[in-house]
Amino acid sequence: MSPLLQRETIYRLLKMPQTARLRAIATGGDLSQRTTRAIAWLRADYSKPLHIEELAETSRMGVSTLHHQFRTLTSISPLQYQKMTRLQTARDCMLMDGLDATTAAYEVDYESTSRFSREYSRCFGQPPNAGE
Repeated sequence: MSPLLQRETIYRLLKMPQTARLRAIATGGDLSQRTTRAIAWLRADYSKPLHIEELAETSRMGVSTLHHQFRTLTSISPLQYQKMTRLQTARDCMLMDGLDATTAAYEVDYESTSRFSREYSRCFGQPPNAGE
């Protein structure tokens, strides 16, 4: 392509209403895509300790931007999201695999079974052993 034609093409692209979207795609994604990357990491690595700085780095955002965007998309913080994922996974293990509450708690990396029981009760409205 001739330099003049390239320049004309770039000019027309920059004048389009979708310029911001095109820029986001070209620079690695917009904030919602980056936040989705953080959500995917939390789903995959829910049992690992959460270091918000690492999560922000993974999603290529600052910590405060990550918190704001995460709340905008999910209405909860990353830490709350991780906790909900752990509790839901533990519940699935108890219901589907027949695990007892203590084993399920350790399976999703809760160190304290009493804390697990309290958080489970708060989340689901009944203690984890109520279904037994």
